[in-house]
This record gives sequence, C-alpha cells and structure tokens, in this order.
Amino acid sequence: MIKRVELPVRSVHNKMRLEDFLLDHFDSLSKMYLRDLVKTAQCEVNGRHENIGFKLRENDFVEIVVDSTRGTSMRPENIALDIVFEDDEIIVVNKPAGMLTHPSHRENNGTLLNALSFYLNKRSEPPAIAGGLTRNLYKFVVAEAKRQPPATAGGSDKIIRPGLPHRLDKETSGLIVITKTGRAHRIVSGHFMKKRVEKSYVALVEGIVRDDEGTIEAPIGRFADLKLYGVKEDGKPSESKYRVRQRFADTTLLELEPVTGRTNQLRIHCELIGHPIVGDTARGGREFERLCLHAYHLAFPHPTTRMRMEFQRNQEF
Repeated sequence: MIKRVELPVRSVHNKMRLEDFLLDHFDSLSKMYLRDLVKTAQCEVNGRHENIGFKLRENDFVEIVVDSTRGTSMRPENIALDIVFEDDEIIVVNKPAGMLTHPSHRENNGTLLNALSFYLNKRSEPPAIAGGLTRNLYKFVVAEAKRQPPATAGGSDKIIRPGLPHRLDKETSGLIVITKTGRAHRIVSGHFMKKRVEKSYVALVEGIVRDDEGTIEAPIGRFADLKLYGVKEDGKPSESKYRVRQRFADTTLLELEPVTGRTNQLRIHCELIGHPIVGDTARGGREFERLCLHAYHLAFPHPTTRMRMEFQRNQEF
C-alpha cells in the first residue's frame, strides 16, 4: 500500500545520513528501493529534495512516499552458518565456496545474506561466541557481551538488517565481517576505506612460483563486451603482494595480500604472472572441485571498543 509517511528527526538521529535514517525506520524495505525513492524525488527534507548522503539535524522533518508492501531481497532462509565470532554489533562468518555473498538479479536465494537474515532475527538469546580469538580477547568479548544491551533493544520486533562492509566472490571461501547496526556499518566501512583492515588469502596456483615473494601491479577494468574483468590499460590501479608458503610437484601454495580491492583482483593478478589459481578455468587453471582461494586472515578495529579484532580460519585444498 502506497502512503506518505512523516518523520520528525529526533536528537538521537542528529548528523545521521538520510539513507541510514530511512533504513532505521523502514527495516523491512530494501536499501535499493529506499535509495530509488530518494533519487526519484519521492522523499523530502524540510520540503526540499536531498541526496542519500544528506546529514540530518535535530528538528528536521522528513516526508517520504513508500509502498509498504515492497519487501527486501534479503528473504530469510534457514541455512547453516560457520560463525567464527559474534557480538551485538558485528558477526564474522567463514563463508563456503560456491555461496553468493548477497542476492543478485539472477540469484536471490541461498546467499549469505539470506542465511544471516534468518539467523539474526530468529532468536532472543545472547550471541554465541566461537573460536578464532586469543584467550584474553575471548574473555574480554564474553564480558562485553554480558554487559551490553541486546541487539534488538528498543523493541523485540525490530529487524536486524545485516550490512556488508566488504564482499567475497561466490567461488571464494573464507572470513567475512557483517555488521548488525547502521552505526557499526558506517564505522567498519570507514575502516576499509582508510585501509585499517588487514586481509590475507591463501591460494593454490598452477606451476612452480620461483620467487619467494613479490608484488604484482596492473590496472584492472571491466571488458563490457565480454562481461569480464581483467588487466585493462585504462583500468583502476591495482596491487597485490604474494609470498610462497609451499612448493609441490606442479603447484604452489601462495599467501596473498590485496593492497587494493578490485573485482577478481587476486585471480587476475595470479593469471598475469603465469600462475592461475587451481579451479579458475576461465583464466587457465585446471578443473577442480572448487576455486582454490580462501580468505584465511582478517583483522580490524572493533566499531565500539576500537580493540584490534583478529581472526584466522585455515583451509585445506
């Protein structure tokens, strides 16, 4: 049902971005739909059309025309999750290979966000905390989880909307952090933009890599006609570092660090040096049961405590 909704801005929302304000008030609607309403001038702030990044002030007045029957693409699905860590603001998951991180136009179920939408909203008991932490950090987090209010404070019917500060390709497995509040999402996304996040991968690549370590630099862009990303003269600057972990008869286990974060960057850079990742048949790798690329290490400051959070989950290929 389409209706006009009037929303006064309270002190708690002072300096909040318009997009985040709308997400807080319409947690059953998709972010894309709310963005479209703002872009098509169906949302006003004090009688004026503003963009999604407009910062609200206390006593501002927001009016928006919404269709309350429009759902979100994050349809809850009861899918098992490998949870490495969880508190009231973030959750770290070990994503399996073959699972999309979020719904797309072609696939809108079976994704990590579908699973998280179910998991985060199905229960009221305190968050579970799993491995991946040092003993002292584990004790600290347990204490914090007991001290802080539950994630659904302010109403048991409040929907927790999982946020993605970063992504992993469908065929890549490994550690990914998801936020549980708008505030946490803004802060963790800022950490990624300011390069305060450490990410490391392991990859089994074709052939014997001779140098023990090195740096790969090449611009990456999208070839529209092929619908494929690759090294492109006018692409965005891209840099990856590598270190040999172990050499086998005809493959090499590499540790990879993406200094920049371009689409398919590690796969493209490995192909560029003549050592495509095993399972990456599109770039010269042999056929295998999966792509042999795994995000095994992740570290970043906690959005509230600012304490360094460090996680590791190894993977055998």
